[in-house]
Amino acid sequence: MKLDMRTLEVEMVSRSGQRASLAALFCVYFLAFGASPAKAQSSSHPAINFSGGGSIDPEQFYAGVSWESPDIGGRFRIRPGIDGGFGDGLRLGTINIDLIAKFQLGSTGWSLIQGGGPTIMIVNYTGEFEGAPRELHAGGSYLFGFQHDKGFFAEFRVGGGNFVPGLKMGVGWSVEIK
Repeated sequence: MKLDMRTLEVEMVSRSGQRASLAALFCVYFLAFGASPAKAQSSSHPAINFSGGGSIDPEQFYAGVSWESPDIGGRFRIRPGIDGGFGDGLRLGTINIDLIAKFQLGSTGWSLIQGGGPTIMIVNYTGEFEGAPRELHAGGSYLFGFQHDKGFFAEFRVGGGNFVPGLKMGVGWSVEIK
């Protein structure tokens, strides 16, 4: 058996996953170097966020939890999280590792949140394909939202990659750890 290496093509990350990763890197670069300094309210305490909502493509409901670091380097924070989605013949476990920036909106108590990062998807089929093995996929996502100082937040997340929801809309509550 002879293997021709010129025709063999191995694709570690799908093309859509590469585009999503490139978009996430661009957003991180813009946030880090393109934004002008602002008088953001800093927090020296980490927080736990509880969220829930719906997604489109696949159409699902989800619930999740994330941890948010205190401010690092000004307005930037790290926010890893995990959530589970149910519906459309799938159960999705999502692991996000986001770099976010918060911009205080005057003295209103509201902040604009922007960020994004890599996403890992654990896919489990339900219904007709329930016996199929679990799948693991990677992609990226960008998030945009608003958060009040009292804890309420709403966010939109646009994703790219295999099984990464195209759009997630959710609300939640943030609890500061002191």
